[in-house]
Amino acid sequence: MSAGNEAEQKAVLNRLRRAQGQLAAVIAMVEEDRDCRQIVTQLSAVSKAIDRAAVKIVALNMRACVSGQNPGGPDEGELEKLFMSLV
Repeated sequence: MSAGNEAEQKAVLNRLRRAQGQLAAVIAMVEEDRDCRQIVTQLSAVSKAIDRAAVKIVALNMRACVSGQNPGGPDEGELEKLFMSLV
């Protein structure tokens, strides 16, 4: 992630680390043969956390692209494709 300030990058990393922890919990739940409703609920939380981090990364790069702060970064067309891959 090349665009954005340190606080925004830290927020994205915290989100991804939280998702990593949730995923580890899901793996443990599957290994323990826990109830599928609990597993699906946790998988949904992991998915949302990852999606939010991805959207934030694309948004930060869009902002940097528009303001000219990310030379050599993804261009407008590439950012649009990245964004559309999230939906």
